[in-house]
Amino acid sequence: MFIEITEIQKESVPNCSFRLPCFISLPESNLAKKLHDAMILGNTYHGKVDIVFCDDEGLKKVKTTIWAKGEKFITLKGGVWIPISKIVDIIF
Repeated sequence: MFIEITEIQKESVPNCSFRLPCFISLPESNLAKKLHDAMILGNTYHGKVDIVFCDDEGLKKVKTTIWAKGEKFITLKGGVWIPISKIVDIIF
């Protein structure tokens, strides 16, 4: 089974809609560890990661820096945010 992932620029993330449920996800503990590590990488070394997430149109991937992680959202450079519940994977 092949699932298409559309690569987008960070500036396009605010145009994504997150109303529909996402049916693909990592176990919560794995995602929390990856998000923490990605945030450290971003804040300490300005390192970028690939964030795979689902929006109402399907799977998307964006290469960017994670600056902060809250309870329900991550913040990317420039104040762009993605709901944690929509993140499928973080690729280093």
